[in-house]
This record gives sequence, structure tokens and C-alpha cells, in this order.
Amino acid sequence: MPRAVPLLWLALAATALPAQESPYFVTYDHHLEEPGNLEISTFSTTGIPRSGQNLFFAPYGEFEYGLTARWTTELYLEGQATSGEGGLFTGVRFENRFRPLKREYPVNPVLYLEYEHTSEGSRILKEVVGNDGDVVDSNSLAGGVWNNELEAKLILSSNRHDWNLAGNFIAEKNFSAHEGVEFGYALGASRPLATMASGGDCVWCRENFVAGIELYGGLGTTYGFGLHDTSHYIAPVVSWQVGNSSTLSFSPAIGLTRQSTPLLLRLGYSYEVRDAARKIARWFGGRP
Repeated sequence: MPRAVPLLWLALAATALPAQESPYFVTYDHHLEEPGNLEISTFSTTGIPRSGQNLFFAPYGEFEYGLTARWTTELYLEGQATSGEGGLFTGVRFENRFRPLKREYPVNPVLYLEYEHTSEGSRILKEVVGNDGDVVDSNSLAGGVWNNELEAKLILSSNRHDWNLAGNFIAEKNFSAHEGVEFGYALGASRPLATMASGGDCVWCRENFVAGIELYGGLGTTYGFGLHDTSHYIAPVVSWQVGNSSTLSFSPAIGLTRQSTPLLLRLGYSYEVRDAARKIARWFGGRP
């Protein structure tokens, strides 16, 4: 395995030291990062494949910053290691989310735009689009093919009676290949296990846990929209706020079609740095 991949992962994990938030790994809701706050996260997707295919482990780091109350921007760094094939650095992603409406409504829209420079070896499965299966070529082949893609999402989200309900429609265009626009979806529902706070400090209290479920998959392309030859997953999700700024999350995703990886195990850790811009300025000698 190239040294850059494990070193990158260890650096990200070390940086992301100790934010209750939605437990979703794929679905986005309408909650954005607070202005001036920086959330540092490490996530991983472990794929347990069908017989004859190799297990893979795909870590990625996220740096999410609240530019304004209605605009959040985010940078991703990702890699992967496949059993018997070694590891790869698989690219970068730059994401922006914008809430066009100031107030909270029964249904809240968010506009999402992301630029991706990733190789064919990417396996984080942050979204599932198109009508291809999730199985990719070997690292020796896929690692040398790089794509420039633009991804857009319409995010609709609502908080109803302690529940969050969210739906995403995804459109992705690969500008490095002669192919149409790929489509996908993600649906999520979640709620805290308790809504009344317990007295005193309590790590294991029910209000520190949020549980739910996700359903996501591909919807074909402009050449053939629909469910034919597409991957789909159903995934219970849970997050646990272990401190004032620190959250752990976990999700086992079960593949529902022949094209899907049978089982994906997702694990995440997030740490929120409040008022990050002022703290960074202080580190570099700026005014507090």
C-alpha cells in the first residue's frame, strides 16, 4: 500500500479530536453548519463483497465550514485500500450547500453543488447514481483513470414532531467521459431517542442518541431513466454525541439488488471547532 494513504488517514484521524447532528451518511437534511464553525470529520466505508471479489476499506476526511447562516462549504479528501490490491489516493471533492429561504418552513429546500476530481477507484459511495453496479476494476486499472464531475442535488427536509424527514434528488455529470447525466436518490428519517434532557452531565443518556434509517440508490441516466440495473441500499443509522463537540456515527447498509455490494459498514467521527476563524487568526498572530 502506498505510504500516502495510511499517512493521510492517520493525519485526519489525529486532527479530528473532540456536534449533535443527523446520523445520515448519504442523505442530506436542511441543517447547515453554524457561521464561523468548522467541523472536522473522519469517515470510512468498508465493503464486504460477494464471493470472488475483494474486501475494501475506503476512508475519507471532511472539513465543513459555515460561511454564513445559509451557506456551508466543505472539502473532502478520500482514499481506499483493497485486499490483495494495495491502496490508492482517490481524489478530492469540493461541496457547497445553500438555503435559498431564510425562515424555517414545513418543507425546507437546500441547493447543493459539488465538484469532484476522483479516480475510478473511488469506493466511499458517498452517493449512488446511474445504472452501473458498485463493483469497479482492479486498483491497477481504476487508479489511473481520473474523472472531473459536477454533482447537483435538490435537498428537501422537514422537522415534524421530533422527526427529521429528508429526501435528495441527485444529478451527476462526468465531463471526462462521453456519457449522459446520471441520476440517484436518497431518503432518510431519524429522531432522537429522547427529547427531554436529563439532569447533570450524562454520556449514555438517551437524548444523546439519534437513530433512523436511510434508503438510497441509482435512477439510471438520460439514456435510460429508471431502476433497471441499479444499486440500492437500506441502512439503519445511529449517532451518539459523546461530548459537547464530538459525535460518533455508525450504519450497516444492506444491498438490495444484484448490482449492490452485499454489505457496507460505515463509521464516522466528527468534532466541531466553534468560532474557528477567530481561533485560527489567533494562532497566526492575528487579533483575537
